[in-house]
Amino acid sequence: MARYTVPKFIEHKAKIVGPLTFGQFLYIGGAAVICFILYFTLPFFYFIMAALPIMLVGAGLAFGKIEGRSLPTILKNFIFYSFGPKIYLWKKKTGMPPKLKEEKEKPKTEESEKTPVPTAVGKSKLKDLSTYVETGNKIK
Repeated sequence: MARYTVPKFIEHKAKIVGPLTFGQFLYIGGAAVICFILYFTLPFFYFIMAALPIMLVGAGLAFGKIEGRSLPTILKNFIFYSFGPKIYLWKKKTGMPPKLKEEKEKPKTEESEKTPVPTAVGKSKLKDLSTYVETGNKIK
């Protein structure tokens, strides 16, 4: 039997723009475009005060990982959990499953009517056993 090597890191994303994936490029590029617009609209001191957090958020979204998950994935899960329902109820489906419907619809054959039904052979000791387990006293 032939042996084949299995690649280890299958789940990495392709690098599209230099060393960046497409998503990373969008986060960094989006932050850069916002900072570029702010450079021409705000005084220099206010531009610096606004550009630093914007670039940090862009870099965090592009490169940040917590326990192997990207920061946008964590933020998306947080938002869905925050606004989603918190109570999960089991809803019983009405109607019979298709397999049981087929079995009920089949007419009984003579063989199934002739098979003997097992009967109880004696007094069941289940109740005595449960009493013994609960109390520790053996019932005679």
